[in-house]
Amino acid sequence: MTTIYETRRALLKKHLIDNNIDAVMITAPANVYYYTGFNSEPHERFMSIIIDTRADENYLFVPALDKDAAMQESDITKVIPISDEQVPFDIVQQTVGDIAKTVGIEAKALSYDRYTSLLTVYPHVQVIDVQPFINTQRMRKSQEEIGQLKKAIEIIEQVLAEGVKKVRVGMSESELTAELEFLMRKFGADGPSFSTIVLTGEKAALPHGSPGERKIQKGDYLLIDFGVIKDGYCSDITRTFIIGEASDKQKEIYDIVLQSNEAGINAVQAGVPLKTFDIAARNVIIDQGYGDYFNNRVGHGLGIEVHEEPSIHQNNEQLAEKGLVFTIEPGIYIPEHGGVRIEDTVYINEKGETVVLSSFPKQLQIL
Repeated sequence: MTTIYETRRALLKKHLIDNNIDAVMITAPANVYYYTGFNSEPHERFMSIIIDTRADENYLFVPALDKDAAMQESDITKVIPISDEQVPFDIVQQTVGDIAKTVGIEAKALSYDRYTSLLTVYPHVQVIDVQPFINTQRMRKSQEEIGQLKKAIEIIEQVLAEGVKKVRVGMSESELTAELEFLMRKFGADGPSFSTIVLTGEKAALPHGSPGERKIQKGDYLLIDFGVIKDGYCSDITRTFIIGEASDKQKEIYDIVLQSNEAGINAVQAGVPLKTFDIAARNVIIDQGYGDYFNNRVGHGLGIEVHEEPSIHQNNEQLAEKGLVFTIEPGIYIPEHGGVRIEDTVYINEKGETVVLSSFPKQLQIL
């Protein structure tokens, strides 16, 4: 029976052959997982799947300490361990032998050090960036991937529902962060998908601020932006709450962001430029006079990585298509006052219909 990883590799291999690329060396851990089923972070150690189109062979090179896990998790039969004292590209050459003229690489993942090491062993090789093809392939989510994403979303929404019950005046951002990350594990997550963001009061004006020792006070904004990894797939959600009692200005800002979020989601459809969704959400905020306080893109792709293609910004002419999964997350951030962000995950299904995968309530909640 053909695995999903074999199917993915077959598409990549066809691209290589069609473009006269003799081999590909994939080193980004997310891409290694996508093509092999082996999910690991090698840190500074060398890990790569090398596909040799001429010999029709697949090789998975892993740190020696990961060999057993790789053999259990991946569908690649040729798993080659590299111990810490060995020179990775010497092992590659001994295993693969000569490589012809062209090797596909991911330009964003291949460091200069790895590039020069490759040329030391294969001085004649010309590298060609295959990142655009990989990005496009990974953007189109299968039904199985949607199922995995839904699991991660379900967990983070459970965490949020239970987590807000623990919020109390006098609690620090760091304390609440710890409570939320405990709940992630309790509800079955493999870990957070990125550093949890918990911001209160005026700190909620920092789109990617870090939780600290500021204590929750009555009248604060409470912005929570977080996600989990479950079986290799990520979730990402943001909700903003008010502590105790909301001022008229807080209610106004919240309502504008909610309208913006819904306008962005309502604009989503296959066949139109991705910028359409950003512009629809952004115009709501601009029309209400807060355009200067929303200065980031409205969304990003979501999958094996918490930030992946496509990028939903106001200049992206790329057409939306079936299979895309991305966030819609407008915000208003006013320095010294605070901010609101509301983030949902949207999927364009095989019928071209818009499906909102997140379901946590969006109406303003006073805690």
